[in-house]
Parts: sequence; structure tokens; C-alpha cells
Amino acid sequence: MVSEHKHAGSRKGSRQPHAFRPQVLVLAAAVTAAVVAWGYLVYLAIDFGTSARGGETQAWWFLGISSLGAILCLFLGLVLVARLLRAVGITEPSAERTAEPPGSPPPGGRRAAR
Repeated sequence: MVSEHKHAGSRKGSRQPHAFRPQVLVLAAAVTAAVVAWGYLVYLAIDFGTSARGGETQAWWFLGISSLGAILCLFLGLVLVARLLRAVGITEPSAERTAEPPGSPPPGGRRAAR
């Protein structure tokens, strides 16, 4: 029973072939590097904290620097994960970036604007 109406047909679009995208690979490698660097800096911060509590005053500075580095690496990793998810197509750009410029007609025409 095939309908011969004007709007009959498949509702799905044609599937895009999966192609190798080097941008996704680079983002995945950058996320991995940021997370590994974060883990190492956390390990160093724990080690410097142990040394600082043992009486080494210079270890407090290294503890602070390694803690700040760990914070930055984790933030960078999260930003890169967001970009990776966008590149793969799991998330979409926010509505603010895709909004119509001011003065353009609303979607749906004049009737929808009422």
C-alpha cells in the first residue's frame, strides 16, 4: 500500500558515510593528554603535601603550583571534552549562537508572530 500523495515517502534523510576526521582524533588525543597531565599533577601535589607537612618549607610552593596546574589541566580537559562531543555530533551549539539576528522575521511568518 504505497501512498501517492505529495508528501509520501521516507521521513529519514540519507545517511552520511562515516569518514575519518583528523580533528576528532586530535581532540581525543588532547583530552587524553590533559587528563594524564592532571593525574600526574595531582600525584605530585600529594607528594609535595606530604613533604611540606614533614617540614620542607619550599614544598609548600611546589604544592601550590602543582595544585594550580592540576586545576588548569582539568578545566582544559573538560573544555576539550565539550568540543569533542560537539565535533562528534552528540551535542549541538547553544541557542545563543544560532539565534537569528535582530530585525529578522520570526520563524513561521507573520501569523506566528501574533
